[in-house]
Amino acid sequence: MRHAKSSWDNPELADFDRPLNQRGLKAAAFMGKLMKERGIEPDLILSSPARRAAHTAQIVKREGQLLAEISYDEKIYEASPLTLLYLLKRVDNAVNSLLLIGHNPGFESLLKLLTSETRSMPTAALAKITMLIENWSDINEHCGKLEFLIKPKEEMR
Repeated sequence: MRHAKSSWDNPELADFDRPLNQRGLKAAAFMGKLMKERGIEPDLILSSPARRAAHTAQIVKREGQLLAEISYDEKIYEASPLTLLYLLKRVDNAVNSLLLIGHNPGFESLLKLLTSETRSMPTAALAKITMLIENWSDINEHCGKLEFLIKPKEEMR
């Protein structure tokens, strides 16, 4: 999942510290509720600690009534697809389903790396990828199948 829409109101803030704007707050809550409705229940939420991503994770967890723990990894912020792949390889095998929350362009590139599909991931978009692997350490290029990609702007009409 890409973080929800952030605010650019304060040009003095560092990129890492930008908060969600009103549209982002609404979209994050909507996506959490949608996950609950669709029975999407990750075992772990792994998020960038950047303010907009962390807040997205917290809202999605609350509104989706998710039981998963949120873990933050600063390597997700501004990560390349290969860095994200490396992080996924290190996920504990007790985790069956993971919600990864972070940023573009890394997330669109990771989606393509895993599924060979080129798709746009606007803010708060959620992609479900089924991995054709036994262990997280087996994750590699083209080992995933894109099940769906939900864009809140298309769903919130």
